[in-house]
Amino acid sequence: MLHSPELVAEQYKTPINLDARIQLHDQFSTNKYDWSLWVFDQFKLPSTAQILEIGCGTGKLWHTNLHRIPASWAITLSDQSAGMLEQARQNLGDQAPRFCFEQFNAEAIPLADASLDAVIANHMLYHVADLPKALGEIQRVLRPGGHLYAATNGEKHMQELRDLVRGFAPHAYAWREQMHFSLEDGAQWLAPYFAQVALRRFESDLLVTEVAPLVAYACSMGEISTAHQADFTRYVEEQLNAQQGTLRIQKAGGLFCAVK
Repeated sequence: MLHSPELVAEQYKTPINLDARIQLHDQFSTNKYDWSLWVFDQFKLPSTAQILEIGCGTGKLWHTNLHRIPASWAITLSDQSAGMLEQARQNLGDQAPRFCFEQFNAEAIPLADASLDAVIANHMLYHVADLPKALGEIQRVLRPGGHLYAATNGEKHMQELRDLVRGFAPHAYAWREQMHFSLEDGAQWLAPYFAQVALRRFESDLLVTEVAPLVAYACSMGEISTAHQADFTRYVEEQLNAQQGTLRIQKAGGLFCAVK
């Protein structure tokens, strides 16, 4: 998603937009196994490890898996948004001292060469303006044999929701057509930097039966203005009724597991 850096910063200044999107998935996903649990399942790391998450958002990955984190893991959570980092601290509560919180951009990681066992990028590399620079930084800070776990979406992810929004606002979601680092092309981006690259897919869809979460998701993307929200809500109600009260939305998500 080739957002401008300014738009990305505005979108993720606070957790409000991200929370609206997470809520839709949590409420209506056909695969009831939590995404954060599944991502953690894929980690193959030593009992003592130095780990960095770039673009940590609200810290959901770690809050969900607190009971599974080895005591000897040293984890740095980073984000370019101070608001996201503060929310991550709050969400982790009295466990926050176990983590280190740093505000920086993935294109300039302020850590030493070969200092990490793993870097995690959970649905964020498609926002990076200079992806080769960020991947070069990730490779630099990883030790030989270190892992990058990079989650992303496929080109058809949420296609039915995009069609729904376009039916109301034909010029919406134009940025989606420019997405980079997808399930389809992620391996090509990673190949110059990593000796091994494997893709693992998370199978799920959405079966949405309520109007409000759909409207909240669309509005969180900045495609529906406040002035048009009431009209869009009525439009979504009509479309949901036309689908006998249930809208199936395809999901295409997965995780690239790359080894330096």
